[in-house]
Amino acid sequence: MKTQYSRMVERSFRLAGLLALCTGSSIFAQHQAIHFTKGMPFSEGYVACNTLYVAGQQGPDSQGKVTGTDITLQTTNAIAAVEKVVKEAGFQMTDIVSVTVYVADLNDVSKMNEVYKRLMPDPKPARATVQVAGLIGGAKIEISAIAVKR
Repeated sequence: MKTQYSRMVERSFRLAGLLALCTGSSIFAQHQAIHFTKGMPFSEGYVACNTLYVAGQQGPDSQGKVTGTDITLQTTNAIAAVEKVVKEAGFQMTDIVSVTVYVADLNDVSKMNEVYKRLMPDPKPARATVQVAGLIGGAKIEISAIAVKR
């Protein structure tokens, strides 16, 4: 008969073996930068194992300007920019599990939500919306996301 102590030791060895297997296989997991330009301080996205981290995406107009554009256009374009990175990395929008929305003005949240609800697939990912003091280029919104392949 096994004692409680011997069962605990056996269980510990099994867990240690499983941990070693997981850690060992992750060493060989693929890591890939998405839309990295040499000399730039960041990549648009980064794949680590089965997870994609999408850098904050803004929503400029067709000339690359965010000033003078409203929150609905910027939100539409920011979500399209997120989608571009997601697809480039071989993921789908339904793989997104978490989103952070940065807004310069909390008064824009209701209009942003209208666009967001229409463009983000169901079920909606977990989300945080944060007011910030300012965004680069005078943008009204920036969206970052995390996606996990199923």
